Amino acid sequence: MSRQEILEFLGADWDRTQALIREHLHSDVSLLEETNGRILANSGKLLRPMIALLVARAIAAPNDDSIRYAAATELLHNATLLHDDVADGSAERRGRPTVAALLGPSAAVLVGDYWLARAVDLVFGSGHMEKAVRLFSKTLTDLAEGEMLQMEKASSADTGEQDYLRIIHCKTASLFCAAAQAAAVSVDATPEQEAAARTFADAFGTAFQIQDDILDYAGTDLLGKPVGVDLRERKITLPLLGALEGSPREAEIRAMVRAIPDHPEYCEQIRLFVAERGGIRYASRRLEEWVARAEQALDAFNPGPAKEALRTIARYTISRQV
Repeated sequence: MSRQEILEFLGADWDRTQALIREHLHSDVSLLEETNGRILANSGKLLRPMIALLVARAIAAPNDDSIRYAAATELLHNATLLHDDVADGSAERRGRPTVAALLGPSAAVLVGDYWLARAVDLVFGSGHMEKAVRLFSKTLTDLAEGEMLQMEKASSADTGEQDYLRIIHCKTASLFCAAAQAAAVSVDATPEQEAAARTFADAFGTAFQIQDDILDYAGTDLLGKPVGVDLRERKITLPLLGALEGSPREAEIRAMVRAIPDHPEYCEQIRLFVAERGGIRYASRRLEEWVARAEQALDAFNPGPAKEALRTIARYTISRQV
């Protein structure tokens, strides 16, 4: 199934989700309304609400809570991006200037807070509120812990694979988990179905981030996002971890990562090290393992187009270039 075919399959549920997002962001403050419109016009793949609606459909018929949670995940996702752009000093996102670059970091934080508040409002107005609140609260906790752990490891350059997996679970997979699990909760899934939804989302989110980290080494700026950003920010990701495995140069390379702020030329040397040591091949193998886990989790759902769409999305992770 193509993305367009998936959206056509979701039909009115997708339209309702999009409308609810726009409705919940409306403000009579002109600057905020214009900024929200600019963000929505450059909103990316919308994978989180798409997965939420597909999980709900794989179990039962989506309802008002399903729509609310799908919309809330997209609002929360963009809130975190607005805040991340401030924390990272990012001037561009998806090839366009960030809110922080256009209006300043203070405005970006405020807009992010607004999106977060509107996401919370959607969850609080739902019928499965008690459990959904816990799910979204856990995600917010994970996001903060992941960001702080990443900052800590960037300073020490001692990231191991378990550290890396924890960081990408917290920063990326956790919101996919909230989207999928809240969707399952919305249609009164069995405990087994809810657990399968979470397992799928965790594995998919992990694979999604691994592919992002591969593209940071193997992609090109022509794909719409700059390459080499992770190294410049002293982030040790899976391609480098794979290259370091068994290398007698591990201590030397980690010392170079720590010294990147004073020696930016080390970035290219480390990229060559990753290429020579097969770091991208290592990360690609691990990516395929996580995609296989995501597909296996779908066995808990009945056959049908929703299940096949989720399988398509999981497999897409391996080949995507943006």
